[in-house]
Amino acid sequence: MATRRHLANAIRALSMDAVQKASSGHPGAPMGMADIAEVLWNDHMDHNPTNPEWADRDRFILSNGHGSMLIYSLLHLSGYDLPMSSLSSFRQLHSQCAGHPEYGYAPGIETTTGPLGQGITNGVGFAMAEKLMADQFNKPGHDIVNHNTYVFLGDGCLMEGVSHEACALAGTWGLGNLIAFWDDNNISIDGHIDGWYTDDTVKRFEAYGWHVVSVDGHDADAINKAIEEAKSVKDKPSMICCKTIIGFGSPNKSASHDCHGAALGEEEVALTRKELGWDSAPFEIPADVYEGWDAKASGADKEAAWNVKFDAYATEYPELAAEFTRRMAGDLPANWKEATDAFIAETNEAAASVASRKASQNAITALAPLLPEFLGGSADLTGSNLTSCPSFKHVSGKEPGNYISYGVREFGMFAIMNGMTLHGGLIPFGGTFHMFSDYAKSALRMAALMKIRTIQVLTHDSIGQGEDGPTHQPIENTSAMRYIPNMDVWRPADSVEVAVAWTCAVERKDGPSSLVLSRQGIPGRKHDAADFDAMRKGAYVLSEANGAADVILIATGSEVDLAAKAQEALAADGINARVVSMPSTNVFDRQDQAYKDSVLTPGVKRVAIEAGVTDFWRKYVGLEGGVVGIDTFGESAPGGVLMEHFGFTVENVVKTVKEVL
Repeated sequence: MATRRHLANAIRALSMDAVQKASSGHPGAPMGMADIAEVLWNDHMDHNPTNPEWADRDRFILSNGHGSMLIYSLLHLSGYDLPMSSLSSFRQLHSQCAGHPEYGYAPGIETTTGPLGQGITNGVGFAMAEKLMADQFNKPGHDIVNHNTYVFLGDGCLMEGVSHEACALAGTWGLGNLIAFWDDNNISIDGHIDGWYTDDTVKRFEAYGWHVVSVDGHDADAINKAIEEAKSVKDKPSMICCKTIIGFGSPNKSASHDCHGAALGEEEVALTRKELGWDSAPFEIPADVYEGWDAKASGADKEAAWNVKFDAYATEYPELAAEFTRRMAGDLPANWKEATDAFIAETNEAAASVASRKASQNAITALAPLLPEFLGGSADLTGSNLTSCPSFKHVSGKEPGNYISYGVREFGMFAIMNGMTLHGGLIPFGGTFHMFSDYAKSALRMAALMKIRTIQVLTHDSIGQGEDGPTHQPIENTSAMRYIPNMDVWRPADSVEVAVAWTCAVERKDGPSSLVLSRQGIPGRKHDAADFDAMRKGAYVLSEANGAADVILIATGSEVDLAAKAQEALAADGINARVVSMPSTNVFDRQDQAYKDSVLTPGVKRVAIEAGVTDFWRKYVGLEGGVVGIDTFGESAPGGVLMEHFGFTVENVVKTVKEVL
């Protein structure tokens, strides 16, 4: 039977060999953390390689994702469907083993990591989700939700500010199911960190309210004891500070930044093999090492034991068991379509004139009773974002609930939401001012990259924000969000479009949606029932021209009403204008060409109207078309005054149309 050190050395060998073959990568972190990983995965992790989706598995996150060969080695060695051919093609086109762990590429990867700090923040989301699901489903004698989230992280993760946002909140919540391991190796890419990172990490995390312990990261017994202690602490998250040697085993490059982000070199690889006593050829693992790592049988036994528990739970609580199964599968309730169709029709009948942020709150209020998995929240702007509703109960980790005050932590909130979604069983949404989506852009990009369902409520969407001035007026943000691949951005023009946008966002399983909403009131409008399905396509003809269209007016959000008024003024001048409302350019772009041509007739001149930057709209109006927009920062004044000042008037739209024609 292979010794613990020899089992850990398998990770080191695979990591240095894969990086060497690719001539690219980070061998140092996997080699330094191999001993910690061996103890955790072989003695503590509850997982089943033959069923990576087992609902009550422990979650493992490699926040320092540059050390990706660590997780690829662990998955391969323990029995996941990740063949050696994938490891040997590390960082190559279409390999399951990308340069950083990518969710959906290989079984067992819980989240995409690489942008430092977001992995640990996702981990906080996983742990919060587990706690919320346990609150909702566990019953006396039936702990069907009872697992831990383990996170490996490095100095870079701790330097990134988002780790402060998330880890402070984790302490407030008392997340005893979250255990993090700090790779304390004193090295980052630029070298020894003493010149730029001298934080007292122990005191920092103790101040957050974490349980903190320090160990030698190469002492298996000490690591094991620290994990046991952390698992026994139920009311605090745990940080295990592991003093390690980066590139452990490399005679000439360990303990230096030379092994952080570059291959060791053939000569050094050979010397390291000798130092470690590793005699196997590259990408060859001895039979006793495979035997020591294999978790398929033990994992199947653990899942089988949980299945027995779940069957007993289902016997006593059949409705809850069915609900748990539905939610973990990500399915919507059986009555979803019927209920949302009725809600949209009722919204249309009311035709309320309200700010779209208020229409959004009305939608949340209507949808919440349909969706027990709905989990709301805001980054300290609940009263402005209007993200809460009467049926929500505030939760802070101490009492069950379904609405979270994240504090002033926009980046942390959206990255935490990513982790919650990946955990399963919840549909989280979070609110902030649209301007502050800039603070959170990386987390929003990660949701789009991973193709996961999160919902962003981004209010105060333009210069209509008013008196707060240009620091709070998101001139460029809506267009910037639209440019994120796989992000659906909705800027609805009335209460019905808001209701449709919310419905589509919840129904969408393969990516995030951002609802961009107004502070100022927007006129209500009654639609033909046929418009409801057309809205789902991202754009539709709101008002047809009287005869053949001379021009098409394209507008979004609060500017749709301006387009409708301009249509009337143009008609008085003998110009036939069609008004197109385009609540989601992203969704419209996915429609077939026939539908797009039916809305934007080829050959007809076009003018776009939106209180944002103009260049984005050239893809729809062309160089020969016009755009009524704003390419400067705003000003501080009442919103209506600013709209007039910056040319969002009927007169200016008419003038622009005539110039185009």
